[in-house]
Amino acid sequence: MQRLRKFIRRASFGSSSAAPRSQAVIATKPASQPPPPAGGPSLNIALQNQTTSSTVYAYITGQAIDRGNALFLLLADGKTPFYPSSPAAIGSHIPQNCAIALGGPGNTVTVTIPHVAGGRIWFSIDAPLTFLLNPGPALVEPSVTNSSDPNINTNWGFAEFTFNSDQLYANISYVDFVGPPIALTLTTQSGATQHVSGMPSNGLDIVCNGLRAQHAADGNGWDQLIVTHNGRNLRALSPNQGMVTNPSLFSNYYDGYINRAWQKFSSQSMSIDTQAGFGTVSAKVDNNNSTLSFGSSSFTKPSTRDIFSCSTGPFATGANAETNAIIPRLAAAFNRSTLLVSDSFPAPQNLYYKDPTTNHYSRIVHSANLDGKGYAFPYDDVQPSGGADQSGEVHAGDPTLFTVTVGGMNASVKPPPKKEL
Repeated sequence: MQRLRKFIRRASFGSSSAAPRSQAVIATKPASQPPPPAGGPSLNIALQNQTTSSTVYAYITGQAIDRGNALFLLLADGKTPFYPSSPAAIGSHIPQNCAIALGGPGNTVTVTIPHVAGGRIWFSIDAPLTFLLNPGPALVEPSVTNSSDPNINTNWGFAEFTFNSDQLYANISYVDFVGPPIALTLTTQSGATQHVSGMPSNGLDIVCNGLRAQHAADGNGWDQLIVTHNGRNLRALSPNQGMVTNPSLFSNYYDGYINRAWQKFSSQSMSIDTQAGFGTVSAKVDNNNSTLSFGSSSFTKPSTRDIFSCSTGPFATGANAETNAIIPRLAAAFNRSTLLVSDSFPAPQNLYYKDPTTNHYSRIVHSANLDGKGYAFPYDDVQPSGGADQSGEVHAGDPTLFTVTVGGMNASVKPPPKKEL
C-alpha cells in the first residue's frame, strides 16, 4: 500500500495571527454537537504517559473529513467531537474543555476519533495548552517563535496524522522543534505492528548537547537553537524556526557549499529520479553559472534560508508538475549535503550529512532517535527507491489501534507488548 503523504513538504509550524492574548479559561460545559452516528468510521487511539509527571494533557485537532473538513477538536471525555462555530473576535477562547488528562506515569487513556485530515495529537507536560479561535473558524495553535504566546514556557509537542477511508498515516515531527519524546505504534487487523521509537527520556538533552558541540566545532551558532526555561532545556528549534527568531542566524551558512555544487555541475550532469511519471531527469548549470537547468525546469542558487525552509526561492512549488517533483529531491540533497558526493539523487543514505556544511540539526536529531527516524526537515521523507524510511511514519489501510506515547521513559526500538483495551 502506498502511504498517504509521500514527498509532500511538511508544513512549517506557525501560529495564526491573533489579538493580544490572555490565558484561556477552559469551560466544562457539555458539547452541543453529538458524536458521529453509531457505527460510523472511527479509530481508537491509546494515549500513554511515559513521563515522570502526573500532570500531562493531550489534545487532538484537525479537519473533520465527513463534515466538509470542518474544524475539529476532541473534547476532554475522549469521545465527543467538537466543531467550533466562527467567533466574532480574533483570539477568542474555546468554549469547551479539550484537555484530555492522561493520569500518572505509565497510565494509558484510550480515545476515539472520526475521519480527520491534517490531524495533530498534542501533548503538554505540567501545564495545559492554550488554543484560541479566530473568525472562520480558524484555530490559533501554540507557537515556539512568538514570545508573547501563552504557551511559550510550556513543555509541549505533537505528532501528525490523517485518518480517512483509505488508511491511517502518521509521523513524529521535528520539522520545527524538538520537545518531549513521542513514539508511535500501529496495530492492524492482520496482526501486523509498526513502531517508531522516538527518543529516550533524555532525548532533548542529547540534541542540545549535540548542538552545543557542533557550535564549539564550527562557531556557526547551532547553540542558539536551544531554548531554556528555569535553567533547563525546554526545546531545540530547527534552523528554519531559529532564523525566525534571529534572522541573522546562519545567514550565509550554505554559500560556499552552494558555489562548490554549482561549479561541479557546470562541468558534469546530475540526475534526479523523480520517482514519478517524469522518470529520471538530468541537469547542468548554464554557462553563466547562474541556473541549474533540467530543460523545462530550472533553479537559481538557493539561499541558506531557502534550503532550511524547503519552500522559498527556487524551492517554491507551483511552476509545473515536473518542477514540483524535482524540488523535494533537490532540497533534500542540500539539507543532507549529498550534492558533492553523488551525481544521482536521491543519494544513498550512507552519504547523508558527511560534509562539514550540512543541516547539523537534522543530523543530530536523527542520531538521537533510537531508530534514527523522524521528520527533521520538510522533505525528510525523500529516500532512494527501496531505501529505508527516514521520516518516522506508520501507515495502514486496516488500523485497529494507534498508540501514541509521550515521555520516552520506556522507549525502545522494538514495539511494546500488546495490551488489551
